[in-house]
Formats: sequence, structure tokens, C-alpha cells
Amino acid sequence: MNNHSPPPAAAMLPAERDVLLIDDEAFSRGILSRALEAAGFLCRQCGDGETGLMEIERRPPALLLLDLFMPEQDGAEFCARVRRNADPAVAQIPILIITGLSGEDQEVRCLEAGADDFISKPINLPVLKARLATHLRLRAMRQQLEQQNAELAEWRARLERDLEAARLTQQAIIPQRLPALPGWDVAAHYQPVIQVGGDVYDWLPLADGRLFFWIADATGHGAAAALLTSLTKLLFRHAAALSQSPSEILRLVNRDLFQIFKGRSLMTALGAVLDPRTGHLRVAGAGHPPLLVARADGTVDGVRSQVPPLGLVEDQAAHEDEVQVAPGETFLLITDGFYGLANADGDRLELSALRDFLAVAARDEGKASDLLAALVARVRAYGGRDGFPDDIAAVAVRRRR
Repeated sequence: MNNHSPPPAAAMLPAERDVLLIDDEAFSRGILSRALEAAGFLCRQCGDGETGLMEIERRPPALLLLDLFMPEQDGAEFCARVRRNADPAVAQIPILIITGLSGEDQEVRCLEAGADDFISKPINLPVLKARLATHLRLRAMRQQLEQQNAELAEWRARLERDLEAARLTQQAIIPQRLPALPGWDVAAHYQPVIQVGGDVYDWLPLADGRLFFWIADATGHGAAAALLTSLTKLLFRHAAALSQSPSEILRLVNRDLFQIFKGRSLMTALGAVLDPRTGHLRVAGAGHPPLLVARADGTVDGVRSQVPPLGLVEDQAAHEDEVQVAPGETFLLITDGFYGLANADGDRLELSALRDFLAVAARDEGKASDLLAALVARVRAYGGRDGFPDDIAAVAVRRRR
């Protein structure tokens, strides 16, 4: 491609005050052209519509000023041809029509053809200059708005590409394969409010045969949240390699998170170490919704977090609770998106109602995935609409009878 070749007409920006005057009367055209040039406008002249169209195609002006009555085609017909042009740089040129008539029929006809304004004969030059300046200013404002819209569209396209990359990244860190535990059934549910969210969970085998389940809710959404959840997974894996205590794992994650962000980024988290042979569960939470246990007798217990969210302070206290999960019982790790849903009256779902929903869902002797699907459906029905206002994530672990 020749870098020195002239750009096409559509890409050529007309001069800011470039006016194309089309009038078949040479005397009137000359007088008006000189008056416009004296007022600071660049005025090109044409004596008929066909020549005017060629001039427009050669270099679109900033504004068209044309006489209503011309041979072969009048101003309204010419205006309609300009508006039908496939090039937006031509079709959107402001058009002012000069007319010696004052009838409404002609004005309506010209406006329907796409004219922007009228100038009546005899021409009052101060009025003409004021109207030309007004339409040129409106044109500049429209071009500026179009440029801003184009920039906004490009920004949105880049954002969509970033979110798609973040979504693929987060898909890679959310575990897709459920752990195989003899005598146990595991299910998980993840639903971000946009392409990517701040919720993340995982399960890690420990050296002594136990399994560490954890779930976390990091601040924010979008690409930044995807990066933070990726970091979260690395921090939990590193901590689980150093300790088999859920409270100690949370303490180590908190220490690393604080060292990285100095308290500027927080997350809530819950960890539970399960001995699948005995059903013994050790639980630690940091500012996170409680771990829920659906008992065989239809009741639901909760194990609350005892320390603040991770990343808030450098030295995190340690606290653990012990739970025994009997055959037929299920423990559940969730994020706070389950509490964000409100019903038609504006009442948000409370923990007590969520426990009731879990108790009903746990009566079925089916799989953990069935329980989780029933729970999500009941919570969504409470809100009475599709979708959740926040990310939701849950891990259900059920001990078979």
C-alpha cells in the first residue's frame, strides 16, 4: 500500500468553515460567496446539482447552502439525494436551503427531504452568518459525540475481551472434577453475577488422608476479581502444604494476603478438614457465612466464623470448631450471595430462612448435587426473579447412609 496516496473522500475531514454554495444564478452566487468569505468562511461554488454532487464526492464540505429553485432538480430533490448517500460523511452534511417563498408546503417538503434550515430571500447577511455558525457548531458537537461513542465502543470491546480472558482464567482455577470419596458424595455450584466474580472454592488432599475443603469470597468483580481469586487459590495451596489445621491455613493465607496488599484487599473464607473415615470435621472461618450441617433428624446446625476477614490485619487469631457428620447428613459451604436476594417486599433472605430451605432440600435421599440444585432453586424462588444480585458459590458434602 502506498503511504502517500490520498485518503478516500469518507476519510477526509472537511475544513471547519468550508461551505459549498449551489445556485444556478452566477451573479447571486458571486455576491453571496464574497460576503461569506469576508465573514471568514471558505466558500466553494457550483452552478447546478450534478456538479455539486461531484464536488461533494471529491471533498465533503462542512455545510451545504443551496437554492431551492434550480434547473433539472430543485433543492428538495438534491437534498434527498445527499441524504441517501452511502457515505456518512456526505449524508450527514448540514443543509440550508435558500428560498424566496414563504409557503408551508415547500418548507415541509424540504424538511421531509432532510433539510436542516431555511434562509429567506432577500438574504440578511448577519442572520445567515449566525445560522451558518450555529449549524457548524452543531455539526462539530455531533462529530465529537460520534468520536466519543466510537471510543466508548472500543473501550467496551476491550473490556469484553479482558472479561472473556478473565472468565477463561477463572474457569481454569474453579475445580471441574469432583473428589472421589468412598462413602461420600460431593457437589459444587458456581454462578458469577457477570462473566467473572470474586467467589472461589477448592478441595485439597492432605498427607494423612483427610481432605481440606475451602471457600472464599474476594472483594470486587470482573478481571480484577479473577486475578485475586487466582492468587487466592495459590495462597491456599501453599498454606495447605505447610499445615493440616484449617485455622492455621487461614492464618497463613491472611499473613501472605496482608503482606501483598497491606490491608487494601480483603476476603472472607471458610475452611473445613474432613476425615472421610470417621466423619470428623474441623472448621475455621474468617468473616464468612457459617458452615451449615443438615442433620439426619431434619435440623440444621451452623458453625460461625470467629475471626475477621483475611487481609484486614497482619496477625490473625486462630480458632477452630469440631463437628461430627453422621451417615445421611450433609455439610455445606456457601458465599454470602445467597443472602443478597430480596423478595417482592424488599425483605432479604435471612440465615434462618436459608436453614429452613436446606432442611427441606436435605430430606431427599438423593445425591449432593440434587440437594444443591433444590437449595438454589428455593433461594431463587424466594427472590421471585431470575438471577442473583451477587456471585454465589456453594460446596455440599453428603455422607451416604
